[in-house]
Amino acid sequence: MNLFRALLTVSGFTLLSRVTGLARETLIARAFGASQFTDAFYVAFRIPNLLRRISAEGAFSQAFVPILAEFKNQQGHDATKALVDATSTVLAWALAILSLIGVVGASGVVFVVASGLAHDGQAYPLAVTMTRIMFPYIVFISLTSLASGVLNTYKNFSLPAFAPVLLNVAFIVAAVFVAPHMKTPVYALAWAVIVGGVLQFLVQLPGLKKIDMVPRIGWNPVRALAHRGVKRVLSKMVPAMFAVSVAQISLIINTNIASRIGPGAVSWINYADRLMEFPTALLGVALGTILLPSLSKAHVDADPHEYSSLLDWGLRVTFLLAAPSAIALFFFAEPLTATLFHYGKFDAHSVVMVGRALAAYGVGLIGLILIKILAPGFYAKQDIKTPVKIGVGVLVVTQLSNFVFVPIFAHAGLTLSVGLGACMNALLLFIGLRRRGIYMPSSGWLVFFVQMIGACLVLAGVMHWFAISFDWIGLHAQPLARIVLLAACLVLFAALYFGMLWLMGFKYAYFRRRVK
Repeated sequence: MNLFRALLTVSGFTLLSRVTGLARETLIARAFGASQFTDAFYVAFRIPNLLRRISAEGAFSQAFVPILAEFKNQQGHDATKALVDATSTVLAWALAILSLIGVVGASGVVFVVASGLAHDGQAYPLAVTMTRIMFPYIVFISLTSLASGVLNTYKNFSLPAFAPVLLNVAFIVAAVFVAPHMKTPVYALAWAVIVGGVLQFLVQLPGLKKIDMVPRIGWNPVRALAHRGVKRVLSKMVPAMFAVSVAQISLIINTNIASRIGPGAVSWINYADRLMEFPTALLGVALGTILLPSLSKAHVDADPHEYSSLLDWGLRVTFLLAAPSAIALFFFAEPLTATLFHYGKFDAHSVVMVGRALAAYGVGLIGLILIKILAPGFYAKQDIKTPVKIGVGVLVVTQLSNFVFVPIFAHAGLTLSVGLGACMNALLLFIGLRRRGIYMPSSGWLVFFVQMIGACLVLAGVMHWFAISFDWIGLHAQPLARIVLLAACLVLFAALYFGMLWLMGFKYAYFRRRVK
């Protein structure tokens, strides 16, 4: 398998997902602006999303994929299928019960996540109702995560990467065609979450059927729980859930703080999140997705050289592509925000506020992406405790940073703390891999950094000039011209960056890496 080709495949579908995601956010911004309605929706949507990241896509994938790879490589098809069936049974039953609890206790959950909304007689009841509607989403998206883990282990990256597009399509249909006909229009977005969750699971069934791995959910979760593979997955999930929970706890605290800053603050950060997640998904998530199965196989095969080489390749790709992305978020935050969201009820003030939060994310973007590459270096070896310990320390530092940055930068102080905390997290993960001899850097890093920094300095100067030379907010009356201008700028920036690297003798052939 060609790793770079696999990366292009995953990144291509992820790009499609992010483009449709931006379309969805643009349409939501146009219909609702940044108001108590969007605050209520994003708070409600964040709750099942937090649980999804903790119990499904985060902790579950980190624990499940390495063990699944071990079963596949050492015990054959039947044993692997039995593990998939037993795991899906336990997962479905546990999360169905959790969903029921969430529906019943929605009011208390919303208060914990965003207590600032409790004083808003309109936003708070809306958030509670939408939380009840969306809580079952965690069941469907968790089964989707299981299906994705299986397909990725079998080197099928396309369907899992495409699935999120369907959630965005559901949002777009709801915002454009359903919301105008509802008494409370924002409820259409909540129902879109459920529809999208179901579609994301269903679209992966053909791929699972092809390898005879369609999960069979049984009626006896106790029996499934006794499966030795499931026990191992659960034993790894507990510390993994704690590791992922650390980041999500920080997110909950930040949401709570944002809800107290004032109307619109939660939404400003959410819109900045959407743009920040564009490069983190295209690079970090995509690289982590393709590296974890290959790292797990190298671990099972007891091949430390291949293991280190995979990490080295992932780190170089990350720096190569994350550095210009970070510069773009920092210097081009306002042009990006204005072009994508400055329509309808989304006013110029919101553009400035979202731009500030996005620029602050740019400071720590490389750290946010590096975590996605470095953490699998521990997960593939079934070591989850080390990232947990690091994550706890970073959580404390991040929240202490809020006391310093929020009074100065308001909502942007929250995103700055997250970014700087991620950089600290990535540095500590890197030190851990080096001290244990898991990662041994290959030659050429000094030359690589000199070439990359030189290209980045030129890029930053040109990007800053374009950012201040045009009235991006004032082009609101000419949306097509603004879109064309932004597209032309991005093409120019990409050509400039990679052209500068080429002029300095950068060797692109290194990244065409193959694995078994």
